[in-house]
Amino acid sequence: MTGRKTSRKSGRNLEFLIITYVFLALFLIMIVYLVWFQIFRSDTVINSTYNSRLDLYAERVVRGDIISGDGVVLASTDVHEDGTETRSYPYGRMFAHVVGYSNNGKGGLESQYNFQMLRSHSFLLTQIYNDLTDRKNAGDSLVTTLDYDVQEAAYHALGDRDGAVVVLEAKTGKVLALVSKPDFDPNTLAEKWESVVSDSSSSVLLNRVTQGLYPPGSTFKIFTTLEYVHENPSFRDYSFQCEGEVTVEDSSIHCYHNNVHGQEDLKASFANSCNTSYATIGLTLDISRFHDLLKEMMFGQTLPGNLSATKSRFTLSAEDGTGKIMQTAIGQGDTLVSPLHMAMVAAAIDNQGVVKVPYLVDHVENDNGNTVRRYHSSDYKTILSESDAQLMREYMDSVVDSGTARKLSGQSYHAAGKTGSAEYDSSGNSHGWFVGYGSKEGYEDIAIAVIVEGGGSGSESAVPVAKSVFDIYFNQ
Repeated sequence: MTGRKTSRKSGRNLEFLIITYVFLALFLIMIVYLVWFQIFRSDTVINSTYNSRLDLYAERVVRGDIISGDGVVLASTDVHEDGTETRSYPYGRMFAHVVGYSNNGKGGLESQYNFQMLRSHSFLLTQIYNDLTDRKNAGDSLVTTLDYDVQEAAYHALGDRDGAVVVLEAKTGKVLALVSKPDFDPNTLAEKWESVVSDSSSSVLLNRVTQGLYPPGSTFKIFTTLEYVHENPSFRDYSFQCEGEVTVEDSSIHCYHNNVHGQEDLKASFANSCNTSYATIGLTLDISRFHDLLKEMMFGQTLPGNLSATKSRFTLSAEDGTGKIMQTAIGQGDTLVSPLHMAMVAAAIDNQGVVKVPYLVDHVENDNGNTVRRYHSSDYKTILSESDAQLMREYMDSVVDSGTARKLSGQSYHAAGKTGSAEYDSSGNSHGWFVGYGSKEGYEDIAIAVIVEGGGSGSESAVPVAKSVFDIYFNQ
């Protein structure tokens, strides 16, 4: 009898122990989730436009400013005598897509960092006094990574043409400039809202740097080159006789303006942007391995950071015909890329193959200029080996030294890159591309992507834009 009682008691103790451990495990899971939520998700949830708590913040806080990295106020709140508030954008269209707007919803930094600008870290006694006297507290301000002079140079260099320019610090990921055209004036957007959203042809609210997708044209030869090099250890022995046109199985590829480049090795093919050479190279590639390379290069992937970029696209299979393979190898076909993606690739080539996470805000500060929160540079991943990065720097140097971007040679700085002319219709009209980077002793290296819609040759339309940016940045 005693044995049976002891057995029942032991069984109950085991059940109690199991239940205790289950509840303890659930408790620990909840604690871990709460910590994770506070660190990684709380700002995102609070900042949601569906969160009514933000309205309560706005009733007690005057929205903070948005400031460039060199101290220029890009957005501020004007408080009138009757207590009404107006959001003001002193430089209007120039920073429209990156700074954003705060009427009829929000866009750009105004949306992404809404919560931070509706918080106040003013001196505690000042907050208490304002609460007692029914006054609003001063909201915190965003100090961005943007460089006013670089943004201005990019904006004016693009002129009245549609397109995009993005400039990154190659070794940190800081966004120094972000220009998208067509643009809008955030000061008058509210009164023109109906006409803006009803005009589907203009797409002025579209941020082309992050959400625009374009055929990459010859800038894609960066990737075709890498795949060919990986598959052919003797790539330096490559030789091709360019006659301006090549035809394989009824599919013909022409060099730009039917230029005849003559005898070329691989580097000369890259520098001259020889379509016939690269179309021929494309037919020799292992398509499956090419897919793997492009996946590593962030095609079809969500780009790191919070700039909400559209995924670049690459679709090609071994079953596709000769024509599509040849077209794809030179950056046509169905391949589409965003300017931000291409700028990140250029930055990685300059940075020993390491991709940095792009970011737009350096720190948040209170009304006394004290830092409340600081954002830091961070690595995303390595997409090229150091030897591959070195090889691409060598090839991109040749584009400036003797190839299609010679307008950048002989400057006070060193520039390298790849031009592109990306056809977008059956008439042969093209967008102009330049993707590359610049360096100079005493300055941080910068990477750039420029696309000029309908610009034709990248040499004629996009390279001058890049030069304007480099000229300003490296001579500040």
